[in-house]
Amino acid sequence: MPLPRRARILHAVVALAVAVPSLAGAQDSTRGVRIGLRYDPSTKPGILVLPVSGSYGDSVRAILERDLDYSDRFSVIALSSSDAQLLRGQSPSGASAPLNFPLLAKLGAAAVLQATPTATGLHVVLHDVGRAQVGTVEDFRLPKPELTREWRQAVHGVADAVEEWITGQRGIAQTRIAFIRGNAVFFVDSDGEMEQALPMRGAALSPSWHPGGGLVAYNTFGPESRIILHDLRTGRVRDLGATRNTTNITPVFTPDGKSLAYSVSTENGADLYVMTLDGEAFPRRVTFGRGSINQQPSFSPDGNRIAFMSDRSGHPEVYIMDADGTNPDIFTAFDFGDQNYRASPDWSPDGRQVTFQTRIDWRFQIFTMSLRDRQPKQLTSEGENEDPSWAPDGRHLVFTSSRSGTRQLWILDAESGRIRQLTQAGGSRVPAWSPRFTAK
Repeated sequence: MPLPRRARILHAVVALAVAVPSLAGAQDSTRGVRIGLRYDPSTKPGILVLPVSGSYGDSVRAILERDLDYSDRFSVIALSSSDAQLLRGQSPSGASAPLNFPLLAKLGAAAVLQATPTATGLHVVLHDVGRAQVGTVEDFRLPKPELTREWRQAVHGVADAVEEWITGQRGIAQTRIAFIRGNAVFFVDSDGEMEQALPMRGAALSPSWHPGGGLVAYNTFGPESRIILHDLRTGRVRDLGATRNTTNITPVFTPDGKSLAYSVSTENGADLYVMTLDGEAFPRRVTFGRGSINQQPSFSPDGNRIAFMSDRSGHPEVYIMDADGTNPDIFTAFDFGDQNYRASPDWSPDGRQVTFQTRIDWRFQIFTMSLRDRQPKQLTSEGENEDPSWAPDGRHLVFTSSRSGTRQLWILDAESGRIRQLTQAGGSRVPAWSPRFTAK
């Protein structure tokens, strides 16, 4: 049977390629030594994931390829398993021959990822094609049984580590996104898989993550509005209680994880309060709006300042103040005419910019604005787009969009403009991106 066109091309290139010395033994000598590829942030170097053996090898390879693609830092070279095998032959002894680096370079690969199942997980080797040598070797543990959420999260962690080896920045595949659908809190992995509902106490809104990733806060609404803390490791729920004739909403943790900021609404407006989680003190009021609405707090990464929404100027705008409530200053002072409405601020993890939603032509769109020059940058224009939340890499955003005809969650790479749909069921809204669950 004639070979497929790509296979014929690979065979032809193999015939012309110059043989390279065997790397046998190089993996052992470089274990734990991270040479690192020459990575240019303005480019997307090609990376190829070799076929993975074993019963779940195809799943491992598919997850790694998708995670590296979704990082928006690499161009994933997709080859079938049979085509990929042409990149290495057989030695006279019958053992697997070394990688053919000249051929890999012709295919556009700057790096090759090789994962081999072990008794406890994966043995991972990153090959540097330009240097024709092994770059990094590391073993990763994967929990049992396979294909569970925990197992998949561990495989995501492998992809994140590979991204760090090459770029110096850890990836965001090993994260989750909390959001609201109906009246419940849901979670979904960063690749859109393993959606899960949280057992609820009342109708929920505004989920947020503890910086350690183990707690989620949200508020309920109805006859009484309460702030709820849910421990994802133990399943324990802590009800912070409600005050008569008030509405408690938009809770968010301080960066040190020791306190919670939220908005308390009464007949006379809404103000921000901060409460320590050890329960030793009463909530501390940090805004005095005098009848205005002050909601949606977001802390700077160092915890020294708070961005929030306030209508004290006559319409909603984003303000920034010191964490103790002093020195409030309007942040979104640019003018779009009588449609000015800015809300849902979220401070970027690097502290350099704030994202928010603003109304244009009576539809909300996602903007960012740097703290340095305060020049607004519009990121969306199709449909209505709301409630942005930064990923831990400070590059990607998740937000609610109507562009598909129903309210869904979408992820945007703020650098390239690439966008992808995250959820498939309608009514998904108010997302919050988790911190990285495992950092090395």
